[in-house]
Amino acid sequence: MRDLTGIDMGRLIVPVVQASGSSGRDARRSRRRLCEPWEMNLRVPDVVANAAAACGAGGWLRDLPGLIAGLEAEWSVSVGRSFPHSSEAFVAEASLADGTPAVLKLLIPQDGAAGRHEITMLRLAGGRGCVGLLRDDAARGALLLERLGPSLYQLGHPLAERLEILVTAAATVWRPAAGSGLPTGADKARQLVDFVTTEWEELGHPCTEAAVEHALACAARRIAAHDDERAVLVHGDVHQLNALQVPGRDTFKLVDPDGMLAEAECDLGVMMRNDPIELPDGDPWARAHWLAERCGLDAAAIWEWGVVERVTSGLRCTRINLQPLGRHMLKVADRLATL
Repeated sequence: MRDLTGIDMGRLIVPVVQASGSSGRDARRSRRRLCEPWEMNLRVPDVVANAAAACGAGGWLRDLPGLIAGLEAEWSVSVGRSFPHSSEAFVAEASLADGTPAVLKLLIPQDGAAGRHEITMLRLAGGRGCVGLLRDDAARGALLLERLGPSLYQLGHPLAERLEILVTAAATVWRPAAGSGLPTGADKARQLVDFVTTEWEELGHPCTEAAVEHALACAARRIAAHDDERAVLVHGDVHQLNALQVPGRDTFKLVDPDGMLAEAECDLGVMMRNDPIELPDGDPWARAHWLAERCGLDAAAIWEWGVVERVTSGLRCTRINLQPLGRHMLKVADRLATL
């Protein structure tokens, strides 16, 4: 896929200059010295390229090699291959000067506040429930993170086990964080209302009007229900691609947080959004009731956040051509709106 600038949006590649005759730390130093921005071998996943194109960030794609080369020099890291399953950021393997494995994450410049919120969230979490933050530069949307293991998605656990793992990780994050400057759950719901209203029209009504009205009504109730005193630090996007195993352990940490102060049900609503095909089998409310009982929270609030998240994500997936997931989400949204 190419945008109007002629960039190959799915694969931005230029030759690599290999450092020969070196090993270990000397090889890493040679790579940083020899690899100029225009010599970097850079593969951008299609979904990331599509997301950048959709928000007019073609210049960011062009500048990625230079941005990475600059961070390699400043942070004394070496950047390797990119991860294929990222969606709203370029994410790649990295190694510190002492060989410690890490991850470099470069956010697509969609919202200047998004990077600051993620960094704030990770600082507050301090490696508990979320990935550890090693270095950051909010102005450039750059984060250097601890390297974790495979994602929950890659491990292929059954749905019930995935939900238990996700709940455990999310609950580890929940804590009071008043005064942190993070947006609220009400702020998020308002943003989702604007997004759904605009995208549904621009995409040519890919789901029914009933599904949209259902989502907007649920969002309005979550806005009205927001309570600053009850709000806790939440991740905001808890799903199996964002849960990575801690190396050598059975526990998981969350990556890619939105970072908000909201009712904890907000995080559980994302778990209602995902695995959309399985949700209508039997009682559609069964998952919400299980999550509520597991965490001592409100099933109706979990359900309503799930309704909003499902339509929003279905439209977003449609926008960046992440299919068939987008179609599946919107099909379920259409069905649940008639209950």
